[in-house]
Amino acid sequence: MTDDGGSGRADATGARCRIDIDTDGGYGWRMIAQNGRVVAVSALSYGGHGECRAAFEELCAGQHGLTGGVQHTPGGNGWMWLLRDRDGRATVVSARAYERHSTCRAAYERFRALLTEMGGVTGSCL
Repeated sequence: MTDDGGSGRADATGARCRIDIDTDGGYGWRMIAQNGRVVAVSALSYGGHGECRAAFEELCAGQHGLTGGVQHTPGGNGWMWLLRDRDGRATVVSARAYERHSTCRAAYERFRALLTEMGGVTGSCL
């Protein structure tokens, strides 16, 4: 798989990553599917653009060692999925809540597949 000239769009998946600055001046990434929907967001804030980009690329390369799953939203009125790092901290969360557990679980599995595919794309996060 190759990058399409720096746009952050993976040829095979159509997924891409974008880095944003939050209101506190921290950096976070979001993964966008080929259809334009935001699939996942970083649960952590990073001090700089480069640090955030490196964290996303590390996530893609090493995601097989991370645990995750589906759980109730903090308000208890839906489902969300997340990935945890080796220290147990949530590092990635679903971009939205789901009404059904099965729908959320399917979205989680699609996200994991996208990460695997994006792992071979250099410069996949802008």
